[in-house]
Amino acid sequence: MKFPKPIPVKEIAERIDAQIIGDEKVLATGINEIHQVQEGDITFVDVKKYFDKSLNSKASIIILNEKTKCPPGKTLLLCDHPFEAYNSLVLEFRPLRPLTTNISPDARIADTAIIEPNVIIGPDVSIGEHCHIQANVTIAEHTIIKDHVTIQSGSVIGTDAFYFKKTDAGYQKWRSGGRVIIEDHVDIGAGCTINKGVSGDTIIGEGTKIDGQVHIGHDVVIGKRCLLAAQVGVSGNTVLGDDVVLYGQVGIAQNLKIGDKVIVSAKSGVSKDLEEGKVYFGYPATEARSKFKELAALRHLPEFFANYYK
Repeated sequence: MKFPKPIPVKEIAERIDAQIIGDEKVLATGINEIHQVQEGDITFVDVKKYFDKSLNSKASIIILNEKTKCPPGKTLLLCDHPFEAYNSLVLEFRPLRPLTTNISPDARIADTAIIEPNVIIGPDVSIGEHCHIQANVTIAEHTIIKDHVTIQSGSVIGTDAFYFKKTDAGYQKWRSGGRVIIEDHVDIGAGCTINKGVSGDTIIGEGTKIDGQVHIGHDVVIGKRCLLAAQVGVSGNTVLGDDVVLYGQVGIAQNLKIGDKVIVSAKSGVSKDLEEGKVYFGYPATEARSKFKELAALRHLPEFFANYYK
């Protein structure tokens, strides 16, 4: 999530009542959780074993709860509750704005777009030329839909990320400060759910076609010209390359990279990165040719044991 304009780190420290360690002149340009950080971003860490990962990340400013040596080029903000401080900053720049009308006056909709009855469109939504949004679609805040996009009835775009911090008192919800970006010539089927990013962007690439009842998690990036069949689920922070095909009921775990032109057969479960240009099958998904040989061998086991124990 980027700020409207750079903010001096001294102002950030005042907002969250933090002590500055390191460069006091740095400017914060955005705020992101660790998976999405870029130079100029603020992130946080409150677990000792993850300090090194955060301190060595691209983030320029790290909110933390224990004094430590500041790496060159970084600024540390020391406070008692880093997560609460981080979440308060996101809420400040992405405040909750409940709708009071079906279409927010802040939405930008091209004159050539078709918006059917009972469509809900939130604030800071942009809908491009020649789009067709069918009845009963919900498009939540900070969603960008480019040109020639079709979204079928009942789909919900820009839902909150399924992202909670575990605490002694239970699960504490993060404020979702990210966006959904749908590029040109994308088709989205009926009854789909696409989560916005936690602090980055969920992106559906140009020319991608999504069947009904598909769920796309937070911060997922789907490449160009991908095909996702019914009941596919893609977990958060996973990246799909271009021309990927996922057949029905494929499930993909979080934080994975799926290479270009990968094909995953129906009902497969993907638990690790997949190399480009290959066909995968099974649970856990492995290269289809090897999996079929394995299944063929298993079919001969009863005969093998019957002969072995004669």
